[in-house]
Amino acid sequence: MFANTVNKNRFVCSIALMLLVANWSLGQTLSQKIDAEVSKPIADFEKKAAPLCSDLEFIRRVTLDLIGTIPTVEQSREFVKSTNVNKRSELVDALLASPAHSWYFAMVLDVTLMERRADKHVPSANWKQYLRESLLANKPYDVMVKEILSADGVDAKMRPAAKFYLDREGEPHLITRDISRLFLGVNWQCAQCHDHPRVEDYKQDLYYGLFAFFNRSYVFTDAKTKQSVFAEKGEGDASFQSVFDPAKVTKSSGPKLFMRAAIAEPKMEKGKEYEVAPTKEVRGIPKFSRRSQLANELARGDFEPFARNGANRLWAHMMGRGIVHPLDLGHGDNPASHPELLDLLAKEFVKAKFNHKEILGQIAKSKAYQRSSQVPKGLQDPKPEEYLVGAIRPLSEEQFAYAILQASGFTDAERMILGAKVEEAALQAKLAPQATPIINALATPAGQAPGYEARVEQALYLANNGQLQGLLAPRKGSLSFRLSEIKDAKLFAEELYLGVLTRMPTEDEKKEVEVLLGKKDVDKAGLIRDLVWALITSIEFRFQV
Repeated sequence: MFANTVNKNRFVCSIALMLLVANWSLGQTLSQKIDAEVSKPIADFEKKAAPLCSDLEFIRRVTLDLIGTIPTVEQSREFVKSTNVNKRSELVDALLASPAHSWYFAMVLDVTLMERRADKHVPSANWKQYLRESLLANKPYDVMVKEILSADGVDAKMRPAAKFYLDREGEPHLITRDISRLFLGVNWQCAQCHDHPRVEDYKQDLYYGLFAFFNRSYVFTDAKTKQSVFAEKGEGDASFQSVFDPAKVTKSSGPKLFMRAAIAEPKMEKGKEYEVAPTKEVRGIPKFSRRSQLANELARGDFEPFARNGANRLWAHMMGRGIVHPLDLGHGDNPASHPELLDLLAKEFVKAKFNHKEILGQIAKSKAYQRSSQVPKGLQDPKPEEYLVGAIRPLSEEQFAYAILQASGFTDAERMILGAKVEEAALQAKLAPQATPIINALATPAGQAPGYEARVEQALYLANNGQLQGLLAPRKGSLSFRLSEIKDAKLFAEELYLGVLTRMPTEDEKKEVEVLLGKKDVDKAGLIRDLVWALITSIEFRFQV
């Protein structure tokens, strides 16, 4: 009797504990769940991990990641001065809600999806406008991907979205490679001729299942209008042989994704495959379009690879590396560093109806994102995938260019001219002509995935280019102009370092500035130009900490 009572009490306590844990979990924000998952693999994670970064480090980091530039001196001072305990969270929300985020994230998507390819059929300006307008309208990510994968360039309104296909010249193997990389997180290129020799998961039939959506597609140029569109034939098999097969057996595949069954394709009577028969002068329209099936098959919440890849890329944007890293090499031998975290983010991305702002915002509010990049004493060689410390990473070319415009005060000066209620489009129209040459000078070669690569021509550009020197010239509102009006050496140093590096100067730096300003017959204008130039071209400015 007593034993039964004890067992019943234990059972009741166990159920109560389970309910308590469940309720606690339900009450957690996504940012808290992120931190819980990040800390799981390492015992005593919080004791080993770096503390949170300073307010100045945070405002620079999050401003760069969410709107692609650095904060103004005024914004930095106000943020540090504020005693609002929720100021970091509120800053994140404000940045994501600003039009500047949509303008910046359109650049991120452009570089990710087009990899700086030269314009061939669709002007970049039209493509970027499509991306910006989509983001400003809070169009979900899955909807954007469906539009891009469905566009053929015929409909004038959706023609910009066809750049993805048209400016790859409609080459089906290139399109197959890039869709697998960019939207599914796998690089099947090496499975074109055979099963991948080193990656067990990358099979030739998977490659040709995706290739079959495009093997009938081609670019058609209207002889009269000279306009190119993405066209499609009504017949043609996706046939392949493995170069390692001595028997040279020919196989074929219908359109399919991963291990799903091939999409059912209606049999057409010979000669009746088209709504509009193709000729040299006429774009053919097949009765059944393989390519049109892809968008709805791929960009959907219940297709796990699509959601996981999208979530992984958002994480990498904020954290400097993917949970699966490299981003396009997801397979069994390169597992996620935190599998449950990736599952969580993918599910939350779907739950948020593919609103990328929801995921970026929650990552930014997490401790994992806000950790200092300074390695704590006693922590030996932390691995990047452990997230024990904040990642030190180079600014993208876009971030670097727009940060230069802000640091030099060019942005402030233009904003002052345009007025307090300036719209983002008007400001960007002034900034883009100055940012573009910097971006082009530093960018990776066209067709390559974005990434930092230090080159001699970059150093020469920063050292000698007249445009950069022109940005340093004093004009009302610029940093050089503001510094020219400051007589106190301490205040001068603070304005300089806050304006360029978003931090306060050290005591040694203050003394150095004081010595330079105190020299007899000093050319103050020249000194200011040299100081600003030195900080803008420094390693500290080029990297995010």
